[in-house]
Amino acid sequence: MKKSKLTTVILVLIAFTTVHAQQRRMRKSRPPGQPSEIQVTPYKTTMIADGNDKALINIKIIDVDGKEVAGAKETVTFLIKGDAHILSINDDTNIPHTDSTWQATVTGEAHLILQTGHIRGRIHFDAKADSLITGSTEIHTVQPGTPHPVTTANYTPRKVTDKILGADISFLPQLESRGMKFSDNGTPGDPIVIMKAHGFNYIRLRIFNNPENPKGYSPGQGFCDLAHTMAMAKRVKAAGMKLLIDFHYSDYWADPQQQNEPASWVGEDFTGVKKSLYDYTVKVMTALKDQGTTPDMVQVGNEINHGMVWPDGEINNLDSLAQLIYSGVKGVKAVSPSTFIMLHIALGGQNAEARFFLDNMTERKVPFDVIGLSYYPKWHGTPEDLKNNMADLATHYKQQVMVAEYSQLKQEVNDIAFTAPGKKSIGSFIWEPISSWEGIFDRDGKSNAFMNVYPGIAQKYGVK
Repeated sequence: MKKSKLTTVILVLIAFTTVHAQQRRMRKSRPPGQPSEIQVTPYKTTMIADGNDKALINIKIIDVDGKEVAGAKETVTFLIKGDAHILSINDDTNIPHTDSTWQATVTGEAHLILQTGHIRGRIHFDAKADSLITGSTEIHTVQPGTPHPVTTANYTPRKVTDKILGADISFLPQLESRGMKFSDNGTPGDPIVIMKAHGFNYIRLRIFNNPENPKGYSPGQGFCDLAHTMAMAKRVKAAGMKLLIDFHYSDYWADPQQQNEPASWVGEDFTGVKKSLYDYTVKVMTALKDQGTTPDMVQVGNEINHGMVWPDGEINNLDSLAQLIYSGVKGVKAVSPSTFIMLHIALGGQNAEARFFLDNMTERKVPFDVIGLSYYPKWHGTPEDLKNNMADLATHYKQQVMVAEYSQLKQEVNDIAFTAPGKKSIGSFIWEPISSWEGIFDRDGKSNAFMNVYPGIAQKYGVK
């Protein structure tokens, strides 16, 4: 290692240690029930740059456990970078402000209305108060244009006949590489088999193009690449479970804040990117099919409400985004026509934005079978917001609906995920329950009380 690189590593480690020490001190000085953070929940993160579009943003003062501190009174400063402004806070339009900064007193919770300007791009929104963790969100402002269909064919969405009680456990190989062992009531076992015994019937695996790259998801190790995914797929199918493959189409995490194209595609023109996406999809699907582990369902992109494979597929380029999704769909169907296609958006409680995205993909005749929603209360609203959104989507679109990611409120979320109108809801996938917050295994690999929630859900909703 060169001296300059070693110095950089040391400085990063010092900074990392310092930040975490500061966070620990803050947690000690802010016990449960005391204000700790400003939570920002936007009800649109894609808006029209027409000077008129409005979005509700909820502001809450929460404690270290994420609970609202109802009586907390804080002076909050709102900072906006981008072409937008605040119309009102709790219906008050007379708010002290400059061109980019507004200030108001918030007691527990506040409702803010944001209005766009005419410039398409991104709006960064921060809510700050002394000694509290800053809340923030990013909103993309777009001008949709005239839709151009990706195909002249009319597609009838296929119906998933099974109820799905699924989990994304893509971290498992990494945990096992560190020596982690799993058990259920004292009996050692494969966590996939243990989950199957508790009612789970589907596993989701995320896959990155070249995660071993220096700036990839797993530098030098390549976890969640094709080889690791193939090995995990064998375990899933051997346990008698079904398989969902989650294409990120990136070397790194893809979500609403980042959808960076794989390094090997950089510099290609749009035609080249579409071909690369198609070829990669075919490559992965063929490898899985050849070993007898054909995916039962595929996500063409991960949380793509702001687009995917940026910059070509950003949400402001709706025609290009639709073509990229269609390339992925064609790649899946070229290998396995029976595999279901999911479009996955991170909009559990944001109905207006979900409708915007799905309407635009429908107008462009993108073929797909399932609408998947992420739902995390901090960013996606209340359970009632999720329930209303799923009910509306199930009523408005031909596709089935499900919760493709969640973690908290396990019983409540599943009661919603299985009960949308018209028998259109097909279930859920919990995100990383073997390693994230509120996991169904403890840090030492032992199954816990959260695991025991699932047999009842499986029985209640007929999961087989």
